[in-house]
Amino acid sequence: MSDGYEAAILDLDGTVYLGDGLIDGAERSIETLRESLGSVLFLTNKAISRRRDYSEKLRGLGVDTSVDDVVNSGWVTAQYVREHHPDARAYVVGESPLLAEFHDAGIETTDEPGDLLVASMDRQFDYEKLDTAMRTLENGAPFLATNPDRTCPTADGEIPDAAGMIGAIEGVTGETVDEVLGKPSPTMIETALDVVGVDPEACLMVGDRIETDIRMGERAGMTTVLVLSGVTDRETLAASDVDPDFVLESIAGIGEVLGADVRSSAE
Repeated sequence: MSDGYEAAILDLDGTVYLGDGLIDGAERSIETLRESLGSVLFLTNKAISRRRDYSEKLRGLGVDTSVDDVVNSGWVTAQYVREHHPDARAYVVGESPLLAEFHDAGIETTDEPGDLLVASMDRQFDYEKLDTAMRTLENGAPFLATNPDRTCPTADGEIPDAAGMIGAIEGVTGETVDEVLGKPSPTMIETALDVVGVDPEACLMVGDRIETDIRMGERAGMTTVLVLSGVTDRETLAASDVDPDFVLESIAGIGEVLGADVRSSAE
């Protein structure tokens, strides 16, 4: 163990990989974290793939990962709805992997106005979906979202994320989201810490997005590590009210967080 840390939670896009390629040094850094701390959890706000898809992608990139090593906002949202709205017919603005999460959780989904609205990143979002979402909320339905991210980093630059769909729905209805289940929500914090099984002060939170990854870790009392390999640059950091404990160019520098002994062994 290094400096009292017992686990690490890592974001994926912009932190571990960009597009289909690992960030330079990511594989070795993950090995170092596992050797030094033991428990490493991958935590992503993206709901356009399932946990098994992320684990398969990581294995394909050379990082040994099981489904249980990954938590994403789609899975967390489905578990939340199963617990809090078990009998609701959900209208989901989202892609087929998110719908599959809901079906696996035993939640009925509908193509018509439902008892519950869930908004997420949807690359097939159109006027018809916007209209159905509006009519769902006209009935007083709860309004949930998987995550608040404005954009998602890719190898070719940023692309629109769930905030675009959420904003469109809020714009036409005048309603605001009742609950966001992904980072930086308390639900995501509790889920991630339950999986790694440690107290927050013994856990690292490593991510590239200051308003979700680092804000979540800060709220929970984790040690926060911002990497500049994704969407946050130093100008954005300087303008933010969130203050990470460490700032690294990329996850390749994780030895600076873990201590000199670990740095030496990883070189």
